[in-house]
Amino acid sequence: MINVLAIPALSDNYIWLLHREQQQDCVVVDPGEADPVMQHLEQHSLTLRAILLTHHHGDHIGGVEALLAGRDLPVYGPAREHIGARTHPLDRGDQVEIPELDLVLDVLHVPGHTAGHIAYAGGGMLFAGDTLFAGGCGRLFEGTPEQMLHSLDRLACLPEDTAVYCGHEYTEANLRFAKRVDPHNRALAERLRQVIQQRQNGHCTLPSRIGLERQTNPFLRADNPQVRQATEALVGHALPTRLDVFTAVRALKDAA
Repeated sequence: MINVLAIPALSDNYIWLLHREQQQDCVVVDPGEADPVMQHLEQHSLTLRAILLTHHHGDHIGGVEALLAGRDLPVYGPAREHIGARTHPLDRGDQVEIPELDLVLDVLHVPGHTAGHIAYAGGGMLFAGDTLFAGGCGRLFEGTPEQMLHSLDRLACLPEDTAVYCGHEYTEANLRFAKRVDPHNRALAERLRQVIQQRQNGHCTLPSRIGLERQTNPFLRADNPQVRQATEALVGHALPTRLDVFTAVRALKDAA
């Protein structure tokens, strides 16, 4: 069984560390800083075998160089983005094999947040970076709404029990916003209640599940009549297509 541990970093990032029970080998996903990872490796006597990156933003790659000091490790990352420390460029259809963990991850090209953003899926897990968040999605820094919607559609097609590991602890804020554009969604209201309790207790709200995101994430529900109607009321004009709805919801979230 693979354990996935959340290592908090910076202000609200999560670095994901994967290792198998009773084994010392591990990999990390999106190390935005090195110190928390190195502390965890030392405390638990773990050996780092690889680094996986989803995109080029500094809060996801900032710790790579320090983690490589004194180590000869493969660094996997998006082929369509410039990341100096990357040794293994990846694009859609590629796979990453981690023999130490007996794990194979499929590479998905999911542009929108950045132009070359990738995600890793396998073993019932999705490492989504800043494309899909719990209750939300990433800002469109380099891509278009159409690209992001297509990327989210690809992720939403994964099995509903797929565990979603994303890059930030944004869940409560995302769900509070989601209620504005999906106000009658009972599953969303219950999820928000649970998440508020988790955060009050200082707990991580991740992983999510694809099935839960389909039920409660407005960015995966642009074709839902209630989301469309609520969003039209907020923006004051008709939104005839699901892309129109998605674009309006993203703009409302950006302005929130």
